[in-house]
Amino acid sequence: MNICVFLSAADLDDHYTVPAREFAELLGRGGHTLVWGGSESGLMKVVADGVQAAGGRLVGVSVEFLAAKARTNADEMVIARDLAERKALLLEKADAVVVMVGGTGTLDEATEILELKKHGKHTKPVVLLNTAGFYDGLRQQFQRMEDEGFLPVPLTDLVFFAKDGVGALAYLEEAAGHQ
Repeated sequence: MNICVFLSAADLDDHYTVPAREFAELLGRGGHTLVWGGSESGLMKVVADGVQAAGGRLVGVSVEFLAAKARTNADEMVIARDLAERKALLLEKADAVVVMVGGTGTLDEATEILELKKHGKHTKPVVLLNTAGFYDGLRQQFQRMEDEGFLPVPLTDLVFFAKDGVGALAYLEEAAGHQ
């Protein structure tokens, strides 16, 4: 399965990098392909290293203004013109999406993917990997949106919140079996 992972390119401490590395190893050992932003820095590098070391493939989609930071030994690397094209290519190349910890760029990617799913532009499973409770506040906000009528489809049809990589991958593999 080609799994797009949206995540930070920042250098983070162990309570984020250890679970990210464990998830990456699960992906690689499972024979999955990581589709990601292509960066050779921060958490993006941690996950790419883990997937590759465990036997998985790497498909990167960088962007022109970040091309100098792109991983040089990925199995495939595409350089998009801008962030909008990058997001479209990442989704196009993926069978499923996992959102890991990140900043405004990751949040932008996550909300766009969910908005597209809400409008039926894709049916790919989406997981928010809630490492160390990072997305607890977002989950609460999404629940409020659903409760107050802002979501035309049930929240559970849009996104699955996983507390760890094992739960995230199990959900994706089950969802892939039902498609």
